[in-house]
Amino acid sequence: MPELPEVETTRRGIEPSLRGRTIRSFKVRQPSLRWPVPAHLTDFLPGLVISSVKRRSKYLLLTLTQVDGTSAGTLLIHLGMSGSLRLTPPETAPRKHDHIDLILTDGTCLRYHDPRRFGAWLWTDQPPNTYPLLAKLGPEPLSEAFDGDVLFQALSRRKSAIKTCLMNAHIVVGVGNIYANEALFLSGLHPTLRADTLTKPQCETLARHIREVLQAAIEQGGTTLNDFLAPSGTPGYFEQRLFVYGRLDEPCRHCGTPIEKQVISQRASYFCPHCQPL
Repeated sequence: MPELPEVETTRRGIEPSLRGRTIRSFKVRQPSLRWPVPAHLTDFLPGLVISSVKRRSKYLLLTLTQVDGTSAGTLLIHLGMSGSLRLTPPETAPRKHDHIDLILTDGTCLRYHDPRRFGAWLWTDQPPNTYPLLAKLGPEPLSEAFDGDVLFQALSRRKSAIKTCLMNAHIVVGVGNIYANEALFLSGLHPTLRADTLTKPQCETLARHIREVLQAAIEQGGTTLNDFLAPSGTPGYFEQRLFVYGRLDEPCRHCGTPIEKQVISQRASYFCPHCQPL
């Protein structure tokens, strides 16, 4: 499933080709995604200008205006579990599971591919931060709104495992399973530790490693696991740098102890029992 680094890699890949461009047509081959694609968009979007391409958590936000600059609304795109976006000539024959084409007046086509159809294309004409799916999200981990003190306060009354809390978007958005595993390893924290037992210095260390892991993954173009490719079609290379995720029984890169695996909240958690003691 694309996580924050993959979504940010996608945003950076498509923004130069979309920002400031005008939409010529919007073609929907399969409207039945996680939520139905709003039917009115086929007629409503042509003629609008994409003024910005932003990201909130794992959502891509395409801000649209009228030609005169008047606000029109925001197109929200979520890649779900297997979704991806490609920039392609519009005459390129669609593949199976190519469900949506956003075609610009300069001939650029943003094509959405999603075999499992758990992604979403949604619309709001209100401020995006008031949209129900975004309104209650926690802080962005790479922003100034997130640090050790913020994390400490958020965890102070949480009795769940720290790994579970890191994947709770009400606490911090976009960390996801892969990067939660990696940040906990670098912080020397066992994934089953009860969140409210962490000290403020431990939270400061963990917040720092969350930022470092996510930033490093973005710089490497994300992690290629199963379906993810950047909009250019190139894979992400962060997988080559993973310390624990997916490395069951392999030696720890720090101490040589075999990596162990435990299912926490129905998600696979990888850790080094020596570097991350209980």
